[in-house]
Amino acid sequence: MDEPVKMKKADGYQMCVKTIMDTTDEDIMFDDNGICNHYYKYKRLEPYYTYKGKETDLELEKIVEQIKKSGKGKDYDCLIGLSGGVDSSYVAYNAKKLGLRALTVHFDNGWNSELAVKNIENIVKKLNFDYQTWVVNWEEFKDLQLAFIKASVANIETPTDHAFLAALYRIADKYHIKYILSGSNFVTEGILPTSWGYNAKDLTHLRAIHKRFGKIPLKTYPTLGLYKELYYTYFKKIKMIRLLNYLPYVKSEAMKTIQTELDWKYYGGKHYESVFTRFFQGYILPVKFNIDKRKAHLSTLIMSGQITREQALQEIQKPPLTKEQINEDKIYVTKKLDLTLEEFDQIMQQKPKKYNQYPNNEKIRNWVYKIYNKIKYKQ
Repeated sequence: MDEPVKMKKADGYQMCVKTIMDTTDEDIMFDDNGICNHYYKYKRLEPYYTYKGKETDLELEKIVEQIKKSGKGKDYDCLIGLSGGVDSSYVAYNAKKLGLRALTVHFDNGWNSELAVKNIENIVKKLNFDYQTWVVNWEEFKDLQLAFIKASVANIETPTDHAFLAALYRIADKYHIKYILSGSNFVTEGILPTSWGYNAKDLTHLRAIHKRFGKIPLKTYPTLGLYKELYYTYFKKIKMIRLLNYLPYVKSEAMKTIQTELDWKYYGGKHYESVFTRFFQGYILPVKFNIDKRKAHLSTLIMSGQITREQALQEIQKPPLTKEQINEDKIYVTKKLDLTLEEFDQIMQQKPKKYNQYPNNEKIRNWVYKIYNKIKYKQ
């Protein structure tokens, strides 16, 4: 579905009549009927990234055949990054059902909740998958995380997201694995404003912020520069498969399945399996940046027909965290980061900054991706 010709920014506050996306996304546009650009974008992409019955089943069948073929004579035919959350847990469950021999990997950045750890233990035990943990050097990681907090940018999760992907590619390369199964999916994550963050893969951006605000050299922290990314994907031909896009993925049903089959337990919110992510999304983002990521998550579920708009409106009225949770997490997070409460509050009061106020290689990344995609689709 194409966007109407007439899309414009709102004069004041406005919420989409189809989703619950609103003008807290500074780039949001509306048509004359009050429908936002996120609605039209989702509708336009939906046919390409969602389950279509037998057609998709046949696509998945071919992919599974290719994965198994690539793993012949090797210990594993695919790699799965496990966080203990719904999406990655359901990927692991389905990988087993499909007869895949997966190596599961958890990236431990020091912020795991006890529930996440228990969930991961149950998953690998029940599914009988081999399992590895990549434990990041805490002092290095803490220094980088603090640098991003002090930089006052919204994409504070970059240190985790960047290193997690870098670690996956390194491990895949080490074991000659050609396929990484990702929990990233369209029907629960198809809406996310670009104004709310920035590409975590931009190593230039990461290093610039660390150079400005960091103190400790990143000697062991895993990185993934643009050319290394192209090396892994183009020359080593390691492919990222978003498995859940090939399944009729209904989050509530998936949760019931992994609770029953894998003794999995819910941790309270999207990505709340991490203590830092819970505090970041539930407190730092809404208080400092006026960003409530639940609006995007709930809007996507509306678009995929998993909840109604009325249910989303009721849910968004609830605070992301209780006052007790905020206080508890604030004390824990600041202490772990070696910040006093006063220092943290001072950082929170600093004016938010855009990612492009720091060095980055966005233009060259976009140009290289454009060329790479042209080559890819000609093959």
